[in-house]
Amino acid sequence: MILAGDIGGTKTVVALFEIESGGLRLVSDATFPSSAHASLEEILARFLEDQSRPRIETACFGVAGPVIGGRVTTTNLPWKLDEDVLARATGARRAKLLNDIEAMAYGMLGLGEDDRAILNRGADSRPTDNAAVICAGTGLGQALLVWDGERHLPIASEGGHVDFAPRTEQEMELLRFLRAELGGHVSYEPLLSGRGLHNIYRFLRTAGGETEPHWLAERLGTEDPGGVIGEVGLAGGDPRCVESLDLFASIYGAQAGNLALTAMALGGLFIGGGIAPKLLPVLQRGGFMRAFTDKGRFSALLERVEVSVALNPRMPLLGAAGYAAQLGPA
Repeated sequence: MILAGDIGGTKTVVALFEIESGGLRLVSDATFPSSAHASLEEILARFLEDQSRPRIETACFGVAGPVIGGRVTTTNLPWKLDEDVLARATGARRAKLLNDIEAMAYGMLGLGEDDRAILNRGADSRPTDNAAVICAGTGLGQALLVWDGERHLPIASEGGHVDFAPRTEQEMELLRFLRAELGGHVSYEPLLSGRGLHNIYRFLRTAGGETEPHWLAERLGTEDPGGVIGEVGLAGGDPRCVESLDLFASIYGAQAGNLALTAMALGGLFIGGGIAPKLLPVLQRGGFMRAFTDKGRFSALLERVEVSVALNPRMPLLGAAGYAAQLGPA
């Protein structure tokens, strides 16, 4: 029996899998609002109590944050996780922590055609080339899938926190806007995330000097702003929301192209997270790929890269379970 988890700033998904010939069988799963709980151990105790405390061989969790020496302080939650503590709390023979995007990268290796939408078919892609994963959600995650001669090895990174590099006059103004708000350093994460959509929208409203419609201001004040901007923009209900989505897609494509160049990801660029499937029509309009390939002398190289959006929201969970299955008995 394997216990797997996808630990996010918004929600935590945990599941039990049984190893069977030919793969993994889902036994049970549950989703918990992360901020409503004091710790991951509290969530696991509640989940396992409902399962009559099964005997667990291995537990593996993908978590947002840098995992160092089997420990991590979560990026968007006040939690400190430790592999030894989690093993004792679950009764597992061993527990393993993975960066959440590293776990997602493991899941991407088994991504089927029905589980993805292609933005760029690319050319000459080979399964033995490096690949990469980028994921905008609560934060911005990035990982490399490096081919070692026999298999792909996911390598976690904190590339979402590198300096934002504006490419146009408008993006330079956006940088100045956020520098004033954030007190200096601006990375890609305050732009390519749920709150990033809201930041872009507020910048465009401020730059345009326009009055916000009352109905929109009311929704933004009572609901998740990023979700509202996405919904209204997709429906064409407000021009600034529409413009926000287009600018978001362009910045997302540019950073995805940066990652593809960094990894020499001729084996493919995978887009994960909860935002991309919701904004798929925007990503398919062309702005994402134009920014992705706008790399001067290396534009032709990036045109060869297959770019796809993962539609299955459980890739980090499946990746964590798959990694646990490879570990074998302690």
